[in-house]
Amino acid sequence: MTVATPRFGVGASVLRKEDPAFVTGRGRYTDDISPVGLLHGHVVRSPVASGRFTIASTEAAASAPGVHLILTGEDVAHMKGLPCQGKNRQPDGSWPAIREIPVLCRSQVRYVGDAVAFIVADTPGQAQDAAELLDIEFEGGAVCASTAHALDEDAALVWPELGTNRSFIYQKGDRAQTTEAFAKAAHVTEIRFRNNRLVCNYMEPRAAIGEWRKDEDRFVLTTGTQGVHSCRDNVAESLGIAPDKLRVITPDVGGGFGPKSFTYREYPLVLEAARRVGRPVKWTADRTEHFLTDAQGRDNEVLARMAMDGTGRFLALKIDLISNMGAYTSQFGPYIPYFGIVMATGVYDLAVMDVTVHGVFTHTSPVDAYRGAGRPEAAFLIERLVDECARDMKMSPAGIRRRNFIRPEQFPYKTAGGRLYDVGEFDGHMTAAMERAGWADFDERLARSRATGRLRGIGMATYIEACAFAGSEPAYVKLNEDGTVTLRIGTQSNGQGHVTAYAQFVADKLNLPLDRISVHQGDTDELAAGGGTGGSRSVPLGGPSAARASADLAEKIRRAASDELEAAPADIELEGGMARVAGTDRAVSFADIARAAQRQEDLTGAGEFTQDEATYPNGTHICEVEIDPETGVTEIVGYTIVDDFGLTVNPILLEGQVHGGVTQAIGQMLHEDTVHTDDGQLLTASFMDYDMPRADNVPFFHFETRNVPSTTNELGIKGAGEAGTIGAGPAVMNAVIDALWRGCGVRHIEMPATPSRVWEAIRKAG
Repeated sequence: MTVATPRFGVGASVLRKEDPAFVTGRGRYTDDISPVGLLHGHVVRSPVASGRFTIASTEAAASAPGVHLILTGEDVAHMKGLPCQGKNRQPDGSWPAIREIPVLCRSQVRYVGDAVAFIVADTPGQAQDAAELLDIEFEGGAVCASTAHALDEDAALVWPELGTNRSFIYQKGDRAQTTEAFAKAAHVTEIRFRNNRLVCNYMEPRAAIGEWRKDEDRFVLTTGTQGVHSCRDNVAESLGIAPDKLRVITPDVGGGFGPKSFTYREYPLVLEAARRVGRPVKWTADRTEHFLTDAQGRDNEVLARMAMDGTGRFLALKIDLISNMGAYTSQFGPYIPYFGIVMATGVYDLAVMDVTVHGVFTHTSPVDAYRGAGRPEAAFLIERLVDECARDMKMSPAGIRRRNFIRPEQFPYKTAGGRLYDVGEFDGHMTAAMERAGWADFDERLARSRATGRLRGIGMATYIEACAFAGSEPAYVKLNEDGTVTLRIGTQSNGQGHVTAYAQFVADKLNLPLDRISVHQGDTDELAAGGGTGGSRSVPLGGPSAARASADLAEKIRRAASDELEAAPADIELEGGMARVAGTDRAVSFADIARAAQRQEDLTGAGEFTQDEATYPNGTHICEVEIDPETGVTEIVGYTIVDDFGLTVNPILLEGQVHGGVTQAIGQMLHEDTVHTDDGQLLTASFMDYDMPRADNVPFFHFETRNVPSTTNELGIKGAGEAGTIGAGPAVMNAVIDALWRGCGVRHIEMPATPSRVWEAIRKAG
């Protein structure tokens, strides 16, 4: 039997409602907004990574044309540092060493770009010119900019009072059982690698507008966020005010990827400046500021070992990891490696592990969540290690995975990391992906590549991630007098297509065309609370809540129509903005119902779905590459994805999310790297030096789903926003290593596998 695809409800590949505004230039971002009387702010930043500084005088800068205000660390000494909310207890029960980001440094700087002053002027150029007149001296100190050497005995200390660069130690698993399993192992495979640091590079650099509204006795902050409510609470804490004294508004946002979740020092600065000068103050980052100061991602040094029996069955996993926090502990920074270690065993029936994470301070910008927030690091680790295990045991990549997969009958499955997987059919999507990718015919393609002097490789990754964590995201709908419906929810779109996806849930229950539904996010005045967007939570948690709220409103519309049409509510059909008695032409419009309502509560619906456990999307990515040994250039010549996302809300939106995630992972594997000199200078501070993937670096993707509905989510949905990044990284690198191993015996190359790095590896192999 063929099931019809819904016209515009859940399951339909409707085009994005948002796009007409964006493609015609009608998007409205923070920097597009200019309140009356607007002034402009400029942050004066440290040119050295470590050392003391003194501001001898601000007089010349304050007297410069157009300057209204200069703030230094002394002027904002009453403000608290930006709060760090992500930390776990260490093995001894103590909390990590936390060093919050100061709004402005007072005498000591700890990375290039650290903020030391804020200048407000009539124009951005005048503020920048005044910065050159600031009488400030920096005295450079010893620097530690290396993750790998942060714990060396002679490493320069970022926080000398700690006596170490260690911020925390996290440990997961059973050390005694792991030691015993390794002692009995027939073979142990070991890998060591660096998970390179990344700059997120969203299209829209951050910006913020601060206003002090004296008549309202409160501040207003307009800025691109991933959730206005957490931003409000954190900025209010920094300012030392009650949250109700701050309204946060987020207009359109040009990309977030995690770092726009966080509170940055410019947000309290524009508000304090606006209060002092009595006029709105805007700050907009340039791209170099983004490279220097926005939270960066990844940056781990890893040693991983797998104990196996003689048949290739996994017995135990041991991991030692150093995770860079940067100079300060960012909002969720200490929690990111923990997100990873609880997923360290991946899709495998591996009951014994011992994982130790050392979080370290370095003289670099803070590190925090970046698309996947620890799970890409975990997936890369286990999937690279599994491929090396297969090579050591002379097994195929698929064969060793099949031997060790968690089987469907084992679910629900409690992992060694403490996660509770509800469902999964890992062999099913791996087998499907291998068929689609032509895995069985690879040797034919390999022979053709060798005939032309090229290296060819194929690699896979079978991943799982935890997302849409336990919690809820309430939704509220209202029937308007013109018959349209408005949904309000506390998440925040950064380009994912929320307006379309949420509208589909509303359309399902009200049978209303999408153009009659609007979605409002991004204003703390409209909702008292909201969880924001992150961890692929918006649609899995917000979607069921929107469906519940819409069902609530639909029932109220039926009751109102039943009174008007003198029919039972059960006999009322909703269709295209009309409530009709089934089988008749007797009908009343939504607009008439709204205008006739005596109480506002008759026009509203509310819904809240609470989830008790995360969802666990999973899948298989297969990448095929060809390498030119003369230049070291790697070309991705085939890419296949078979994913399990449970219920699909909008197939075309889903595919776009996966494509974007895969592209970001390709960037990390083959292009992007954040490089510091020994004295902490950022060498890759612009697109001239930091290599972003471009259209011709990305292949056409084959994407399909093989879905098993989640049992923890009301509608069976599994989060999907980060999955592409999580599955793609190890698939790409496994393909590169496969090509180098087959062609010249190279078993390891650090990422990114740039042409120069690949070329050198081939030459060294002889």
